[in-house]
Amino acid sequence: MPPAAKKPKPRTRTYDPVKTRTAVLTQYANIRTAALTLTPDQLALPTRLGDWTVRDLVAHIAMAVGSIGLALDRDEPAKAEIGVLDYTSVTAPFAEAIAAGSRDLAERTPDINALLARTEEGLTERLTGVADTRVLAVRVGAVTLTDYLVTRTVELIVHTDDLNAAVPGLDVPYDKQALATCTRLLADALAARAPGGSTEVRIPPYAVVQCVEGPRHTRGTPPNVVETDPLTWIRLATGRVQWADALDKAQVSASGERADLGGLLPLMA
Repeated sequence: MPPAAKKPKPRTRTYDPVKTRTAVLTQYANIRTAALTLTPDQLALPTRLGDWTVRDLVAHIAMAVGSIGLALDRDEPAKAEIGVLDYTSVTAPFAEAIAAGSRDLAERTPDINALLARTEEGLTERLTGVADTRVLAVRVGAVTLTDYLVTRTVELIVHTDDLNAAVPGLDVPYDKQALATCTRLLADALAARAPGGSTEVRIPPYAVVQCVEGPRHTRGTPPNVVETDPLTWIRLATGRVQWADALDKAQVSASGERADLGGLLPLMA
């Protein structure tokens, strides 16, 4: 009997380095511009992130983006150890340290807008002339600059949504490229967590992935289909919205016996 054929490894999506850089800078600028309008009372508002205030959240965003420049100042590792699909699974052990660092930065920064402006200026300057393949030493491991910038779109889009939820009427806009990149990374992370071809997850207009073990769909309408919009998907993937609640509110449609993703979500918190 011939040996069983090996299952092909899923192909890792590639991201355009120039578009990714622009997406990060654009979404960060969107947040910085909106933050200029925040009053002291609004900065003190609670968020959906435990005991974080809006001030803590804004400081965290500055820290998450500022980490790019800090990494560029360090010696370059010999090679990358992690890629974009590792991101959702390697951050959890550092959550408490990241939260503590964000609150500390917020407490010792009287002018949060000056912090945002310094971070933006420094990032723009530090990225000039740097190769996309430059390897960075960051908290979670060695990673290429482009891959790290992809993860920054997740930070920026997820926390833009957190800000908009916390401050009624703030309405920070979402850069389309940043939103697309964030959506695709989290969709691919689901496919990596539950490899297979029995279920099709559609997040128009940005992503379609096959996942979950079972009979593979080849043509026609798939028997198991999940469909939702990008922001709902991002909220599901990061635990901002629960699967059952999204179904009850018709924010997601799911048909087929293998279309229940409740046990696979969230992908990261």
